[in-house]
Amino acid sequence: MSTAKGLAGGLPLGATLLGEKVENIFSFGQHGSTFGANPVCCAAALSVLERLNDDFLKEVKEKGDFLFDFFSKSKGIEDISGMGLMIGLKTKRNAKDIISEAIDAGILLLSAKDKVRLLPPLNIDFELLKKAAETIVKICEKQV
Repeated sequence: MSTAKGLAGGLPLGATLLGEKVENIFSFGQHGSTFGANPVCCAAALSVLERLNDDFLKEVKEKGDFLFDFFSKSKGIEDISGMGLMIGLKTKRNAKDIISEAIDAGILLLSAKDKVRLLPPLNIDFELLKKAAETIVKICEKQV
């Protein structure tokens, strides 16, 4: 399995993880990575791993559950997909318009085809998350 992105809290770091059945497939020096072994990024990854405990993951799940429930009540949102805090919203309005208005309101959103994509940091304060969700719903419900 290969992993990156959240491994070092946004710093460039990637890793290839091998299970016991294939752990000896590479010998030393056979496999390299553009984003591997940077000391600063490895220190960041260690910090990330130290914070990933059961309580933290429980909070992440609660935040994701809150967003799914909150967005499901909006008349401007047709469908919700995703897991945890990685969420896609199929909206009645054009996704690009919503993203543009959200940026004007201080919220950075992305698009994924015709969906609005949310990727808030896992450690986001709940009140800030709630305020952002309320703003997103207001934007989605404009002219609906």
